[in-house]
Amino acid sequence: MESPQRRKSGLNLPAGMNQTSLRLETFSGSFRSSVSSPRAISSLSSPSKSSTCSDRFIPCRSSSRLHTFGLIEKESPVKEGGNEAYARLLKSELFGSDFGSFSPAGQGSPMSSPSKNMLRFKTEHSGPNSPYSPSILGQDSGFSHEASTPPKPPRKVPKTPHKVLDAPSLQDDFYLNLVDWSSQNVLAVGLGTCVYLWTASNSKVTKLCDLGPNDGVCAVQWTREGSYISIGTSLGQVQVWDGTQCKRVRTMSGHQTRTGVLAWNSRILSSGSRDRNILQHDLRVSNDYVSKLVGHKSEVCGLKWSHDDRELASGGNDNQLLVWNQHSQQPIHKLTEHTAAVKAIAWSPHQSGLLASGGGTADRCIRFWNTTNGHQLNSVDTGSQVCNLAWSKNVNELVSTHGYSQNQIMVWKYPSMSKVATLTGHTLRVLYLAMSPDGQTIVTGAGDETLRFWNVFPSMKTPTPVKDTGLWSLGRTHIR
Repeated sequence: MESPQRRKSGLNLPAGMNQTSLRLETFSGSFRSSVSSPRAISSLSSPSKSSTCSDRFIPCRSSSRLHTFGLIEKESPVKEGGNEAYARLLKSELFGSDFGSFSPAGQGSPMSSPSKNMLRFKTEHSGPNSPYSPSILGQDSGFSHEASTPPKPPRKVPKTPHKVLDAPSLQDDFYLNLVDWSSQNVLAVGLGTCVYLWTASNSKVTKLCDLGPNDGVCAVQWTREGSYISIGTSLGQVQVWDGTQCKRVRTMSGHQTRTGVLAWNSRILSSGSRDRNILQHDLRVSNDYVSKLVGHKSEVCGLKWSHDDRELASGGNDNQLLVWNQHSQQPIHKLTEHTAAVKAIAWSPHQSGLLASGGGTADRCIRFWNTTNGHQLNSVDTGSQVCNLAWSKNVNELVSTHGYSQNQIMVWKYPSMSKVATLTGHTLRVLYLAMSPDGQTIVTGAGDETLRFWNVFPSMKTPTPVKDTGLWSLGRTHIR
């Protein structure tokens, strides 16, 4: 056993500690033998100035001069997002004011500053099953507020329609617009020479009108209030009906041939025709129309007013997308990037001046425009003919329906344009699209003479996954 003098010379005491503070005689004899080595004694000793013994070594940070210890192995590059001023302040608060005054590594002695890896948070590598794994967070190290909340699971959209209606004589014509859903929850469908109303709350079917054997329905469009409905006919007329009384209110002429598309704003009804013209109708005056917009070189098949009533977008079979304002007789923008007919048009309810448009079979693209300056913001090739577009008013997403060659329905997240869902079921082109008043359900129509109801969007108040069950029971019924 070593002599006391040798143990004394082997002690490595911190500054301010003398050997009398060890008080080894207070421990039991068996414990003395177990801590006879200098390393064990130094690890169990306390620099406390009082005579009370302790079994832990608690250093005084202000006098321990941690900067003299060899903490640096190699210089570490500053990671993106690092805040050097904050790091120096934190070091000063933890280790004393003198500690933070030393020059950074690389500017002086390698022992003059601790490693830059000190006091930096690092994400622990976890298993692939952990929701906090680096692969999900998208970074291996560095503190981020995203790590405090797990990523949201992708929203699930039912793959099958919860309701199917038979719609005999629903035409397979790309240039017609035969389905619309009112703000009062009534669906209007043009079938042959007749218009039928289907009340969603009780599934009641009402025959609104029959145009007779010499005419046909080419377009239907409800007013924003949902009380009146306009009908475009094969003979070029525009009729306005009271949807609650099933009574015709007005008949307006002006087009030379079929009127295939209609669009209401707060007070003006716009109609587009195969005669290439757009007519503006005002029911408050006796004239059939108050102005004519000339700009397309072929049939007008797409027409939509912006939500603030300031701009009208029109698409034609001449591959043009024109934007008009409410005061000009000439288009303020002529957008010619599409290479096929432009029927699908939709204004964003979330961002003013954001317009989406879709091209036909030769184009297949959804394009986004800033109508303030006429610039194209983005273009996405969908792989098939774009027949319709509609924005969700509850979330920043949109739905598109397609024809050749896949006949699918697609839900997109904007602005990333990542696919939320792809729905199939129609056997022919999905030419018609309308949205329910609550913004959760869409109805699609096709030349296969069916109307299919899909729950695709969450509600506005609670953005939870939509459910397979709807207001109506599963199964197929007839709309007439």
